[in-house]
Amino acid sequence: MNTEQNKHIVQRFNLECIQQGNLESFKTLLSPEVINHSAPAGRPNGPESFTFFLNEVLRKAFPDLQVQILDQVAEGDLVATRKKITATHTGEIFGIPPSNKKVEIRVIDIIRLKDGQYLEHWGESNFSEILSILQPL
Repeated sequence: MNTEQNKHIVQRFNLECIQQGNLESFKTLLSPEVINHSAPAGRPNGPESFTFFLNEVLRKAFPDLQVQILDQVAEGDLVATRKKITATHTGEIFGIPPSNKKVEIRVIDIIRLKDGQYLEHWGESNFSEILSILQPL
């Protein structure tokens, strides 16, 4: 696949999986051998790490989340994306009750693709900062 096709796959993942939580899209866009290098140590880092975190953690706490891709750069089988996720905290997350606060999660991730699917993921975000902002006083 060429770099433009790879960028399109990453755009689809952001819309269909992160924003919409579409389980069929997870199955289509994630290789069964995918490795999530951003998964916490000692936790699953395969396809289930994506579906669990995005659908059972993030989307339950922030059901109105919207993903905006700000920049994408692709070379070979890699796509780097800088994006922001805006949402309102209306559900519990890690024991933190809903606060109705608006948040902006800033993310930079790198995806290695093979045959139109995610094969590897590395990511950095301000998610821990967001969690500290949500903590009740």
